[in-house]
Amino acid sequence: MSVKPTKAMVLAAGLGLRMRPLTDNMPKPLVRVAGSALLDHVLDKLGDAGVEEAVVNVHYLPDQIIDHTKGRTRPRVIISDERDQVLGTGGAVVKALPLLGDAPFFHVNADTLWIDGVRPNLARLAEAFDPARMDILLLMAPTASSIGYAGRGDYAMLADGVLRKRREHEVVPFVYAGAAIMSPSLFADAPKGEFSLTRKFDSANEQGRLFGLRLDGVWMHVGTPDAVQAAERAFLASVA
Repeated sequence: MSVKPTKAMVLAAGLGLRMRPLTDNMPKPLVRVAGSALLDHVLDKLGDAGVEEAVVNVHYLPDQIIDHTKGRTRPRVIISDERDQVLGTGGAVVKALPLLGDAPFFHVNADTLWIDGVRPNLARLAEAFDPARMDILLLMAPTASSIGYAGRGDYAMLADGVLRKRREHEVVPFVYAGAAIMSPSLFADAPKGEFSLTRKFDSANEQGRLFGLRLDGVWMHVGTPDAVQAAERAFLASVA
Protein backbone atom coordinates (compact mmCIF):
# COMPACT_ATOMS: atom_id res chain seq x y z
CA MET A 1 0.00 0.00 0.00
CA SER A 2 1.19 3.52 -0.71
CA VAL A 3 0.07 7.10 -0.20
CA LYS A 4 0.32 10.33 -2.19
CA PRO A 5 0.78 13.17 0.30
CA THR A 6 -0.26 16.57 -1.02
CA LYS A 7 0.70 18.43 2.15
CA ALA A 8 3.92 18.77 4.10
CA MET A 9 5.22 20.22 7.33
CA VAL A 10 8.63 21.90 7.11
CA LEU A 11 10.41 22.72 10.37
CA ALA A 12 12.18 26.06 9.92
CA ALA A 13 12.00 27.64 13.37
CA GLY A 14 15.38 26.64 14.83
CA LEU A 15 17.95 29.15 16.07
CA GLY A 16 20.84 27.64 14.09
CA LEU A 17 23.30 28.24 16.93
CA ARG A 18 25.96 25.84 15.64
CA MET A 19 25.86 27.53 12.23
CA ARG A 20 27.07 30.87 13.61
CA PRO A 21 28.35 33.28 12.43
CA LEU A 22 26.35 32.53 9.26
CA THR A 23 23.15 32.67 11.29
CA ASP A 24 23.88 35.81 13.28
CA ASN A 25 21.63 37.78 10.93
CA MET A 26 20.02 35.03 8.87
CA PRO A 27 17.86 32.02 9.78
CA LYS A 28 19.60 28.73 9.08
CA PRO A 29 17.05 27.59 6.43
CA LEU A 30 18.18 30.50 4.24
CA VAL A 31 21.88 29.57 4.33
CA ARG A 32 22.86 28.85 0.74
CA VAL A 33 24.41 25.61 -0.44
CA ALA A 34 25.27 25.04 -4.10
CA GLY A 35 23.48 28.22 -5.16
CA SER A 36 20.18 27.70 -3.31
CA ALA A 37 18.91 28.21 0.21
CA LEU A 38 18.60 25.03 2.28
CA LEU A 39 14.86 25.69 2.48
CA ASP A 40 14.57 25.89 -1.31
CA HIS A 41 16.32 22.55 -1.73
CA VAL A 42 13.63 21.05 0.53
CA LEU A 43 10.68 22.85 -1.05
CA ASP A 44 11.83 21.94 -4.57
CA LYS A 45 11.95 18.26 -3.62
CA LEU A 46 8.49 18.49 -2.08
CA GLY A 47 7.13 20.15 -5.20
CA ASP A 48 8.63 17.43 -7.37
CA ALA A 49 6.94 14.84 -5.11
CA GLY A 50 3.51 16.29 -5.78
CA VAL A 51 3.08 18.35 -2.62
CA GLU A 52 0.68 21.24 -3.19
CA GLU A 53 0.91 22.98 0.19
CA ALA A 54 3.82 23.16 2.62
CA VAL A 55 3.29 24.49 6.13
CA VAL A 56 6.53 26.20 7.18
CA ASN A 57 6.91 27.16 10.83
CA VAL A 58 8.98 30.23 11.75
CA HIS A 59 10.41 31.64 14.98
CA TYR A 60 13.95 33.04 14.59
CA LEU A 61 14.13 36.03 12.19
CA PRO A 62 10.72 34.95 10.84
CA ASP A 63 10.16 37.81 8.42
CA GLN A 64 13.12 36.77 6.31
CA ILE A 65 11.60 33.33 5.70
CA ILE A 66 8.14 34.81 5.13
CA ASP A 67 9.51 37.21 2.51
CA HIS A 68 11.67 34.50 0.91
CA THR A 69 8.76 32.12 0.37
CA LYS A 70 6.21 34.73 -0.64
CA GLY A 71 4.81 34.01 -4.08
CA ARG A 72 6.05 30.42 -4.26
CA THR A 73 3.44 28.22 -5.90
CA ARG A 74 5.10 24.81 -6.15
CA PRO A 75 4.37 24.07 -3.43
CA ARG A 76 2.34 26.93 -2.03
CA VAL A 77 3.77 27.94 1.35
CA ILE A 78 1.58 28.51 4.39
CA ILE A 79 3.36 30.09 7.35
CA SER A 80 2.80 28.78 10.87
CA ASP A 81 4.01 31.76 12.90
CA GLU A 82 5.67 30.85 16.20
CA ARG A 83 7.64 34.06 16.73
CA ASP A 84 6.01 34.67 20.13
CA GLN A 85 6.23 31.11 21.43
CA VAL A 86 8.56 28.12 21.65
CA LEU A 87 6.74 24.92 20.71
CA GLY A 88 9.53 22.47 19.99
CA THR A 89 9.44 20.04 17.09
CA GLY A 90 6.35 18.25 18.40
CA GLY A 91 4.34 21.27 19.45
CA ALA A 92 4.98 22.82 16.05
CA VAL A 93 3.21 19.92 14.33
CA VAL A 94 0.27 20.04 16.74
CA LYS A 95 -0.21 23.76 16.02
CA ALA A 96 -0.11 23.07 12.28
CA LEU A 97 -2.46 20.05 12.27
CA PRO A 98 -5.55 22.05 11.22
CA LEU A 99 -3.61 23.09 8.11
CA LEU A 100 -2.29 19.61 7.38
CA GLY A 101 -5.62 17.78 7.19
CA ASP A 102 -6.51 14.17 7.90
CA ALA A 103 -4.23 12.34 5.46
CA PRO A 104 -0.60 11.27 5.96
CA PHE A 105 1.80 14.16 5.29
CA PHE A 106 5.48 14.66 4.59
CA HIS A 107 7.49 16.02 7.50
CA VAL A 108 10.87 17.53 6.59
CA ASN A 109 13.50 19.51 8.44
CA ALA A 110 14.26 22.74 6.58
CA ASP A 111 17.99 22.18 7.00
CA THR A 112 18.20 18.61 5.74
CA LEU A 113 20.04 18.07 2.50
CA TRP A 114 20.51 15.03 0.32
CA ILE A 115 21.32 14.08 -3.26
CA ASP A 116 18.83 11.59 -4.65
CA GLY A 117 19.96 8.33 -6.19
CA VAL A 118 18.22 6.64 -9.11
CA ARG A 119 14.75 7.55 -7.82
CA PRO A 120 13.62 10.49 -5.65
CA ASN A 121 13.58 9.52 -2.00
CA LEU A 122 10.31 11.32 -1.22
CA ALA A 123 8.56 9.30 -3.92
CA ARG A 124 10.08 6.13 -2.46
CA LEU A 125 8.80 7.11 1.00
CA ALA A 126 5.27 7.62 -0.36
CA GLU A 127 5.33 4.23 -2.07
CA ALA A 128 6.60 2.45 1.03
CA PHE A 129 4.25 4.03 3.57
CA ASP A 130 1.51 1.65 4.72
CA PRO A 131 -0.99 3.36 7.07
CA ALA A 132 -2.25 -0.03 8.26
CA ARG A 133 1.17 -0.92 9.69
CA MET A 134 2.89 2.42 10.19
CA ASP A 135 2.36 5.68 12.04
CA ILE A 136 5.74 7.05 10.96
CA LEU A 137 8.14 6.15 8.16
CA LEU A 138 11.55 7.78 8.51
CA LEU A 139 14.12 8.26 5.77
CA MET A 140 17.27 6.70 7.20
CA ALA A 141 20.78 7.52 6.00
CA PRO A 142 23.66 5.05 6.43
CA THR A 143 26.14 6.73 8.77
CA ALA A 144 29.12 5.25 6.92
CA SER A 145 28.38 7.08 3.66
CA SER A 146 26.92 10.33 5.05
CA ILE A 147 28.82 13.59 4.74
CA GLY A 148 29.48 15.76 7.78
CA TYR A 149 28.05 13.31 10.31
CA ALA A 150 30.24 11.91 13.08
CA GLY A 151 27.67 10.66 15.59
CA ARG A 152 26.75 7.19 16.84
CA GLY A 153 23.62 6.91 14.70
CA ASP A 154 19.96 6.87 15.77
CA TYR A 155 18.52 3.45 14.94
CA ALA A 156 19.26 -0.07 13.86
CA MET A 157 16.91 -1.25 11.10
CA LEU A 158 15.59 -4.74 10.53
CA ALA A 159 15.10 -6.25 7.08
CA ASP A 160 11.39 -5.33 7.06
CA GLY A 161 12.13 -1.71 7.99
CA VAL A 162 11.24 -1.94 11.67
CA LEU A 163 13.47 0.40 13.66
CA ARG A 164 15.20 -0.20 16.98
CA LYS A 165 16.40 2.85 18.88
CA ARG A 166 20.08 3.11 19.75
CA ARG A 167 20.91 2.23 23.31
CA GLU A 168 23.28 4.37 25.38
CA HIS A 169 26.94 3.87 24.35
CA GLU A 170 25.85 1.76 21.36
CA VAL A 171 26.79 2.54 17.76
CA VAL A 172 24.10 1.86 15.14
CA PRO A 173 24.36 2.12 11.34
CA PHE A 174 21.54 4.55 10.51
CA VAL A 175 20.82 8.20 11.26
CA TYR A 176 17.48 9.94 10.71
CA ALA A 177 17.86 12.01 7.55
CA GLY A 178 15.26 14.63 8.47
CA ALA A 179 12.44 13.52 6.14
CA ALA A 180 9.45 11.35 6.98
CA ILE A 181 5.81 10.56 6.37
CA MET A 182 3.48 10.71 9.38
CA SER A 183 -0.17 9.98 10.10
CA PRO A 184 -2.07 12.82 11.82
CA SER A 185 -3.68 10.26 14.14
CA LEU A 186 -0.28 9.97 15.81
CA PHE A 187 -0.97 13.32 17.50
CA ALA A 188 -4.48 12.53 18.78
CA ASP A 189 -3.30 12.49 22.41
CA ALA A 190 -0.44 14.95 22.02
CA PRO A 191 0.18 17.46 24.82
CA LYS A 192 -0.37 21.16 24.34
CA GLY A 193 2.57 23.52 24.19
CA GLU A 194 6.24 22.66 23.81
CA PHE A 195 7.43 19.08 23.39
CA SER A 196 9.90 17.14 21.27
CA LEU A 197 8.84 15.05 18.31
CA THR A 198 11.14 12.28 19.57
CA ARG A 199 8.44 11.50 22.14
CA LYS A 200 6.16 10.49 19.25
CA PHE A 201 8.97 8.55 17.60
CA ASP A 202 9.46 6.63 20.84
CA SER A 203 5.76 5.89 21.37
CA ALA A 204 5.40 4.64 17.78
CA ASN A 205 8.56 2.58 18.27
CA GLU A 206 7.12 0.95 21.41
CA GLN A 207 3.99 -0.04 19.49
CA GLY A 208 5.96 -1.45 16.55
CA ARG A 209 4.65 1.27 14.22
CA LEU A 210 7.89 3.17 13.57
CA PHE A 211 9.55 2.12 10.33
CA GLY A 212 12.51 3.26 8.27
CA LEU A 213 13.46 3.38 4.59
CA ARG A 214 17.11 3.42 3.58
CA LEU A 215 18.03 6.58 1.69
CA ASP A 216 19.13 6.05 -1.90
CA GLY A 217 21.86 8.59 -2.60
CA VAL A 218 23.97 10.75 -0.30
CA TRP A 219 22.85 12.56 2.85
CA MET A 220 24.69 15.62 4.15
CA HIS A 221 24.62 16.80 7.75
CA VAL A 222 24.85 20.59 7.32
CA GLY A 223 25.22 21.66 10.93
CA THR A 224 28.23 24.00 10.86
CA PRO A 225 29.81 26.50 8.45
CA ASP A 226 32.51 23.95 7.57
CA ALA A 227 29.79 21.44 6.67
CA VAL A 228 28.43 23.87 4.07
CA GLN A 229 31.67 23.61 2.11
CA ALA A 230 31.65 19.81 2.33
CA ALA A 231 28.07 19.72 1.05
CA GLU A 232 28.91 21.99 -1.86
CA ARG A 233 31.80 19.72 -2.84
CA ALA A 234 29.41 16.76 -2.82
CA PHE A 235 26.96 18.61 -5.06
CA LEU A 236 29.70 19.50 -7.50
CA ALA A 237 30.85 15.89 -7.58
CA SER A 238 27.29 14.67 -8.24
CA VAL A 239 26.93 16.76 -11.40
CA ALA A 240 30.48 16.28 -12.67
